[in-house]
Amino acid sequence: MDPEPSGMRSSLADALGHYRPSGGREQADAGRLLELIGTAADPWSRSEPLHVTASALVADARSSRVLLRWHERFGRFQQVGGHADPGESDPLAVALREAREETGLGDLRPAERPGRLRAGDLIHVVVVPVPAGDGERAHEHADLRYLLETGRAAQARAEKAGASVRWMSWDEALELAEEDNLRELLRRARDVLS
Repeated sequence: MDPEPSGMRSSLADALGHYRPSGGREQADAGRLLELIGTAADPWSRSEPLHVTASALVADARSSRVLLRWHERFGRFQQVGGHADPGESDPLAVALREAREETGLGDLRPAERPGRLRAGDLIHVVVVPVPAGDGERAHEHADLRYLLETGRAAQARAEKAGASVRWMSWDEALELAEEDNLRELLRRARDVLS
């Protein structure tokens, strides 16, 4: 077997190694992800109708705020993140790269709270539908989600026009969140940081 796809599966399996899904929906989504890891030649491949993505919620614990990014395609604020670049296989590294690109924050680091969250551990696993658009057919993302922190909140900037980033309180973010999976991510992150 080609070592690269095997390494991709290994990195994903390692990321899921300590993670315990919460509730039936997340258990089912994690099960689909494990099946994908075991059967797809490249679980990150965008040509698969279900493929892996990695994202992160960025927080500034000092000000008790969270950073969300406007996604033009979906017409709403969401966490940062996305697809792996060629050769990438570590979901945390993908989430960090995407978060740095989309926010301009070079100091991002995995959140850690003794007894609650180890640095680099997943905080949420969810399969989300993605409607057709931008030349892509409808598909699904098996999204591995992390919690990242910054000490330089004022340096946040949009990656490009139409993709603004905005600091907001936890309550404001929960109010703006249109999808249950984002509200769940926000609640989990707030619980870890409080």
